Formats: sequence, C-alpha cells, structure tokens
Amino acid sequence: MYRHAKDAGDIELLSKSHRRSSGRRDVYESSDDDENTPLRSGEHLGKAGSRAFYQMLNPRTWLRAFASRKEDKRQPRIIPMNGCNLYAQNGKLKENVVHDEGFVAGFAVPNVVRNQKYRAATFVVEVLYEQFRFFFNLYFLLVALSQFIPELQVGFLFTYIAPLVFVLTVTLVKEGYDDYQRYVRDKEANSQRYERLQADGKKKSVPSADLKVGDVVFVPSGARVPADMLLLRTSDKSGTVFIRTDQLDGETDWKLRRAIAGTQRSPSDDAIINVRGSVWADKPTKEIDSFIGNFTLEDDGLDDHLESNSRGLEHVEPLSIDNTLWANTIVCGGSAVGLVLYTGTDTRVAMNADPPKSKVGLVDIEINRLAKMLFALSLVSSFVMVLLKGWTDTWFQSLFRFVILFSSIIPISLRVNIDMAKTAFSYFMMGDKEIPGTIVRSSFIPEELGRIDYLLSDKTGTLTQNQMEMKEIHMGEVSFGREALNDVQSLLHQAFEMKEEAYRGRPPVQMRMRRLIEALALCHNVNVTLEDGTAIYQASSPDEVALVNYAKLTGLVLEDRTLTSIVLRRPTGEVVDYEILNVFPFNSDTKRMGIILREHETGRILFLMKGADATMTPIVEFSDWLEEECGNLARKGLRTLVIAMKVLSKEEYAAFSQRYELAKRSLQDRDASMRTAVEELECNLTLLGLTGVEDKLQDQVNSTLETLRNAGVRVWMLTGDKVETATCIAISSHLFARNAPIFHLLAANKEQAEEEFKRFQKKPGACLVIDGRSLSLCTDNFPRQFIEVACKCPSVVCCRCLPTQKALIVRLLKRHAKKRCAAIGDGGNDVAMIQAADVGIGIEGKEGRQASLAADFSLTKFKHVSRLMLWHGRNSYTRTARLSQFVIHRGLIISMIQIVFSAIFYFATIAIYSGWLVVGYSTVYTMLPVFSLVFDEDVDPDTAFMYPELYKELQKGRRLCTRTFLEWTFKSIYQGGVIMLLSIFLFDDSFLRIISITFTSLLLTELLMVALEIQKWKLLMIVSQILSLAAYVLSFFLLPTYFDVGYIFSGSFWLKVTVITLVSCLPVTIGKWLQRRCSPPAYLKIARSRDGFDF
Repeated sequence: MYRHAKDAGDIELLSKSHRRSSGRRDVYESSDDDENTPLRSGEHLGKAGSRAFYQMLNPRTWLRAFASRKEDKRQPRIIPMNGCNLYAQNGKLKENVVHDEGFVAGFAVPNVVRNQKYRAATFVVEVLYEQFRFFFNLYFLLVALSQFIPELQVGFLFTYIAPLVFVLTVTLVKEGYDDYQRYVRDKEANSQRYERLQADGKKKSVPSADLKVGDVVFVPSGARVPADMLLLRTSDKSGTVFIRTDQLDGETDWKLRRAIAGTQRSPSDDAIINVRGSVWADKPTKEIDSFIGNFTLEDDGLDDHLESNSRGLEHVEPLSIDNTLWANTIVCGGSAVGLVLYTGTDTRVAMNADPPKSKVGLVDIEINRLAKMLFALSLVSSFVMVLLKGWTDTWFQSLFRFVILFSSIIPISLRVNIDMAKTAFSYFMMGDKEIPGTIVRSSFIPEELGRIDYLLSDKTGTLTQNQMEMKEIHMGEVSFGREALNDVQSLLHQAFEMKEEAYRGRPPVQMRMRRLIEALALCHNVNVTLEDGTAIYQASSPDEVALVNYAKLTGLVLEDRTLTSIVLRRPTGEVVDYEILNVFPFNSDTKRMGIILREHETGRILFLMKGADATMTPIVEFSDWLEEECGNLARKGLRTLVIAMKVLSKEEYAAFSQRYELAKRSLQDRDASMRTAVEELECNLTLLGLTGVEDKLQDQVNSTLETLRNAGVRVWMLTGDKVETATCIAISSHLFARNAPIFHLLAANKEQAEEEFKRFQKKPGACLVIDGRSLSLCTDNFPRQFIEVACKCPSVVCCRCLPTQKALIVRLLKRHAKKRCAAIGDGGNDVAMIQAADVGIGIEGKEGRQASLAADFSLTKFKHVSRLMLWHGRNSYTRTARLSQFVIHRGLIISMIQIVFSAIFYFATIAIYSGWLVVGYSTVYTMLPVFSLVFDEDVDPDTAFMYPELYKELQKGRRLCTRTFLEWTFKSIYQGGVIMLLSIFLFDDSFLRIISITFTSLLLTELLMVALEIQKWKLLMIVSQILSLAAYVLSFFLLPTYFDVGYIFSGSFWLKVTVITLVSCLPVTIGKWLQRRCSPPAYLKIARSRDGFDF
C-alpha cells in the first residue's frame, strides 16, 4: 500500500545533498539562439533592447516559460508497488494522487517521443512569426498594407497582396507538411507495444505512449526500454541483466544491472503484483550516471511473503544506478521486469536533449541583409526623386508613393523561387541512386551542406560498426595474426598433450601459448546466456567478448560462468572448473582488471591481469619488446592489452585475503585501502603476451574522412567511449594523420586544466584528445580561448562526452569560431548535438531511428556524407546563389526603368507597367528560364570528387556576397537605364509604343542574361526559354490593351528592340568574358585543363 514519507524534511535534505554531491554546474543549458544568450560586456544596450522586444513577441518564449514553470514543479516521488499505477487504501484500489507532502505517487507526464517543431494551437502564429522576423517579408507586408490607404495607392491592390499571400501560403503548407511527417514518425515510435502487468496479475499489451509512472512493464531481450524504470526482476536467476547504453551516453560497454533482491525472489513475473511495498525516487535530473532512491518492502518475515497479505516489518533497501533501466537503452542477455519511475520529458534521455528548433540557413540571413541594402537603395532613390521634384507640403506622401512604386527593387518572388528551389534540391538528394535511402526531413537548409567548416561526428555506429575482432597476438619473439589461427590451434593442442611442470628456463612456445589463451578465457567479466538454444557471450565491454571468442576459435571454450565459478572446455574435450575468489573490475584510474581463481583440478591459485600497456609495464617483469610492439599495434589502429599472470601460494593468498577483507570493512578511505591491498599483489607478474583488437570501421570511412579533410572540412569526433578506444579509432580511421603528434589534455581540477592547456598551446599542429571532465573544466573557465586553440588543431577527439557536452561543443564553435557546423550521429545520445548544429545528419541503422528522426538529413551510411556535401551541397549553394542574383537583377532592372521613366516624365508617381505586365514579368515570362538555373552544374560529379579542394571556395561564401551584389546592381542600373533612354530616343510619338519597346527589350535582355550564365545546357533549360517567348508572343493577342499589335509586327519595332538589347547585353558579356580570362574561378581552371576548352 501507499507509504507516507516519515520525514519530508529528511527527504528534501537528501535531495539537496544529492544535488551538491553531483558536483556539476548546469553549464549545458545555454542555447545557440541569440535571443537566449546574455548581454555580453560592451554590447550596445539598443541591441539588447531589440533582442528583448523580439523575444517578448516570440510565441515560443511563452511556451518556454510554461515549460520552465512545469519543470519547477518536479519533485521527488513515492511510487506504490501495487501494479497498474494504483495503490490500495482500505482494501480498495484508487488512482494515484498528489499527496499533501508534495510527493507524487503518479506523475501526469505523457510517455511520448516528440520531434515536432510546432503545436497545432500555435502553428500559424509561430510560422508567421518566423517569416516576419525577417526584414524581407516584413517589408512586403507593410507595402501590401499601405495599398489600403487611398493616398498611397500606386497600382492594383492585387499586384501587391497576391504575391505575399502566395508566399505565406506556400510556407505554411511546406512547414505543415514537414511537421506532419515528423508527427507520423513520432507516432510510429510511440506505438511500440509492451506488456504491462495489470492489477489482476494478467499482462496487457499497450503502446509505450500509454505507460505511466507506477506501471510494471515487461521488457524482452533486445527491446528498447520505453521509460526510466527500476529493475524488479530478470529472467536470469542471479537477478542480473545487461543493457546497452550507446543510445544514451555513447559508451559501447554493456552495463550490468541488478534487480532488487525483494522482487527478484518472486517465483514469476506475474507474481510481482503481490509485492507490497513502495519506492521513493529523487526528482528527475539530467544525471545519467547517478540515482538515489529507497525501496521499502512490507514483509511478515517468511520466505513466502509474496503471497502473504499480512502487514509485517518494513525492509528498506537503498537503490542506486545499478538498479535502474534508463529509457532508450537496450536490454540484452535476458528479459527484465521494471517499475516505471519517470516518463516522457522527465526521462534522462529527454532531459539531455534540446527541443527541436527552426533552423535558418546562412543564405537566408545573407538575403535578408541584401534586402535591407535594396531597401536603402529604394529609399535613397525615392528621396532623390522628391528633391528633384521640388520640396512641397506633401513631400512625405510623395516619398512614400515613390518607395512603394520602387518596391520591385526587393522582389517578393525571391522567397517563392528560393523555397521552390530548396524543395527541388531535396528531391534531387532523395532521388540520387548513389546514396539510396537518403531522406531530407528539413527542406529549408539544403544549401547549408555546401558551406560546412566543421563536421562533428559520433564514433560508435557512425564511424565504427562496434564489432570487435582479435587481429593479432604477440609473445615476444613470435606473433600470430588472424590468418595464423591454424598455427595457434596446433600449438594449443600440443600444449594440452604435454604435462604442465615447472620449467627451469623459459617454457616452450606451446606452453606459453596455452597460458596466454587460458588467461584470455579466464580473465574477464563475460557471461554466457542462451538465446534460441545458442550460447551467446555478453560482457560490459565488446573487447572482452572478442578475446573470449578468439579463445573459443582456438579450442578453449567458455562453457559457463556464475558469480563464483568459471567452466572451460579444453581442446581435448575435458571440462575444468575454476572457483572465482576475487574480481578487480576495470576502472579509468587503474586502466586494468584482474581476477583470482582456484583451479579445482590442481588446487593452484592463479592471479591473472590485463590492462593498458602504460599501467601494466611497471608491474610485469622487464621485457625489451613490449613497448615497441605496443607502438606497432597502436599505429595499426588496434586496441592493445597486456596479459600477465602470477601463481599464488596458499599462504600468500590467505595473507592478501585477510588484508583485503579488513580494507573492505574500513569506514575511512575504503577504496584507497582496498586499492593498496591489491597493489601489494601487483608486482613481478609474468608477462604472457600482448593482444591487438580491432573495432571494425564502417565501409569507406578512411577515404571519406580523407576526402573531407582535402575539402577543408575539419572533422571532430565526440564520443562517450574511453580515451584509449577513441584514440585507436582516430588512428585507424585516419582521422589523425599518420605520425601526427597527439596531445592528451586530461585534468582533474581547474588548476591542472589551466596548466595542461598552456602546455597544449605550445604544441601547434598537434591533434587533441580530451575527456569529458577536462572538457567541462575548460569550457567552464576559458571557453573562448579553448575553442580558438582547438580550432587550430588538424582534428579533435572528445571522449567520455555527455549528450549535453556534445551540444555545447557545437554551440561554442558557432559562437566563438563563427563557423558553420554539421553534426552526424546514429544514437539517441547524438540528438542534442544534431539539433544544435547548423546541419544535423542522422544515420539510420541497427542502433535505432531516434537520431535519424531528429536530423535534418537522414543517411544509411557514413560514406554517403561526402557525396551529400561535396556534390549536392555544392549544387544547392551555387544554384541558390545564382538564382538569388538573377531574381534580384530581375527586380532591379525593372525598377531602374521605372526610376528613369519617372524622372523623365516630371517625377510623376505613375507606374510605367501595371496590371498583368507586372505580374507576368516575374511569373509567366521569366520564371521558368530563371528557375531552370536549379538544374545547372558548374562542375560534373567526377570533378567534384577528384578535386575536393573546390569545396574550400564555397566555404568563403563568395558566390553570394556584397561584392557580387554590387556587380549585379551595376549591371541592372546600366541595363535598365539603357533600355529606357534608348527607347525614348527611338520611339515615335505613342506612349503605348514605348511600353512595347521597353518591355520587349527588358524581357529579351533577361532571357539572354540567363542563357549567358548557364554552364551546362539541358533540355529543360531550352524548353523553358521557348515556352517563355511563346507565352509573351501569345500575350500580344490576349492583352491588346497593353500592346500595339500592328506596330509590334513591323520591321521597325524589331530593329529598335534588337539594337536596344545588344547595347544592354554586349558590354556586360564582354566584361564577363574578360573577367574569366584574367581571373577565372578555380572550377573553370580545372575544366579548362581537363577539357582543353578556352573560356
């Protein structure tokens, strides 16, 4: 039944103590969004005030405020053990309630995965806010609204309202479709079914979204844990089960979890419903490696208490991280039954992830900046016109009318064209047969792939397959590779046929091989489980499984292991037992593990050890080959382990055992006392050999990383794995160049971190390896200096990283280095990093789909990232830049014609083109040829991959910058002025004829400029030119009020139009040709050298 807290103050004190003991500051809460960053020293107050104003208008600010209030209400909770989220009171089942102490027996947080950016109630408001926060769209909104004022009307209301409505409608539909797709994917993830134990003891299959705090859930082997749970019972009689946490913390090691003793004794899973007790759990936190709680079991003191209904004594069992199953981990080596502690946003994985945000590409920001420059040009032109017209009482009204009249300087069709182009680029990526399975989940930033400076990659499942394989063993003067397995088997068979005796000199190679292989088969924490009748090895580290599997291949098979014994089957078929006396697990301080065994057959006591060469070398007998061979294996990218042994006499072990037991009972410095006792044994060990284990890389990882490096993309590896493991993978994958100096920045406190950082600054060109604790010290105390120095490294590896630390690295790079960052990963622990990056790439594989669902782009293999960036990213950026320039040119040239027209005709605020001519100019007549530029290619795919250095040119952002903008502005001013002035000089007397001449010349000039810019002609481009000309000719008959049809088909008309078009285009064409001859871009130089084509 429900147990009230005896002392709420004690529980609160315990919670506070836990927060102090965690020793971590909330340094990962910062956001890359400028709206949330604090005002820096020296920043202008006006900027801060503007930021605060827009933050106040942002609807997401109100949602975040609501979420923070919800987070403040998070409290510790007491969960009754009576199944089905119910507790018993007076013999009746009642729903969980919030009790007066403030502790929650059932917490109403839905257990759902949510990657959607918007909520249905605020969708329209949020999308419109995102659109109108840009000056570009806000400008056209104000221009459209101004046409409702009679004094400011300069044309048809339709010509100003319709384009804006169309742009906003397309954006709403596009955002709505993308978010609906996220909803469908979330619904699929939330529909995974689990068996929940009901109040009547029966199991019911329910979707994971229906799970609540207090539910008892059955999780089969190989299934994902749906919520943060307390482990009650496992299928293994020892009450243990392994979990894979690589989707949570990135660590490849399997973690051992233990069920609560009181519930593990239950005869079956269904019988757990009869357990009478409660669980006190601390409030939800981000700490994935700690947990504080108590389990109180009401017992009558009998062994069959699970069937007893009497209320007996209360047994309190403290709970720790070893008793938990966090959401998104995978149960391995048996099934598990758990009690749901935290759901939904209260789970560890959710609290370590950032909410999805709308990403804005750099091109959109640049276009917004160019729009401001165009507006300034429009304003200056209008002010000059007012001055030339003469200063009157209505000058302000005239100024506004001129601004509206010249509003086409900022083309609203630019947004439509760019959005449609981005959609086309997305379909090009998904339709590429060279990268099958690619999914574009965010079609708003494909061009960002063409300007990436840093690629931050996960390790496990992204660069590696997480499949360990023994590649080589060394025994001094002789070594055996994988291909020499038959030789190893032969030596081992010979050794077991020989009598083991004490050799005065060095034992023969057969006996040394036997001892080495026996050590591999005995010194580990591997468990044997049965799945479908097949024995499966499972361990907290895949390295250990690889060693035991290798021993199995040689003929020495691990048959069984319990907490107290190990059973081996020798190549001769003989089965031998070993009693486990002591186990000394691997830890990051000692970097070695050991085990003491007693062989039943002979009674010998063996002390076996394995570990890193740096920690094993001082405790083994001197060897003149160990250091050299360790270096050779490391350069091959193999993970090395030194294997050693020592035979203990009964007296030696008895003395050690007494010291060790006393140390275990010590109340002060217990760990240090136990370590001292073990160290007394760790001396003069016999060196048995050296092993080299390979973590298999993903397909073509080496070539992909090399291509990206040549392209100027710096790759950082952010992993939750150990320093040694990550370093080996960095070497084997060629993330670190061969013979490149490597600096390990490892510190335990601030002073040490500062000292190591100063040493690192004196090693230019060195690759950096840093662990999570040291990274936290650096980013807390000197983040800017650390990022500036790290950016000078060829590559960086961050080990033991929390998900929030991965996201923090991305934010620091964006904030301090001002670089464009992409993040790629395959696990749930990579979601925060993927969402924080400018471009998030998820790999969909055997590790799940969470990273893929949260990413902007989803791939099936890491090797596809090079084609995604170097080909599709290049095309998306270059095509977007060229399309933007032409659309701006299209608006500038017609605005220049309007300016000259108004200046000549007494500064009248009258539009030279009105109605369908204005609408048709940017749609029917020129849209298809201009938009056909999205199919253009400046280089072919072979050239892009043969010369990845071409990508460096894109990183500079010179395809769309102030210089190119000014070039196109001068072109537009020249061409617009020539068309208008020559038309006036050549036309007869009719005003209708000047419209026909100027508009025809304008259209031909625009089509000719598009044709001159095309690098590689395709059929669609030719068709678009023909259709546009045909549509214009058809307009002569459909719009007779706009054209003098009789005059248009005269020779005089076409002669004048031809002269005007040539004068407007020929100087521009000659100038472009000279520029390409004198200073050609890199891609033209390569094309010229390959094809012999003279530009």
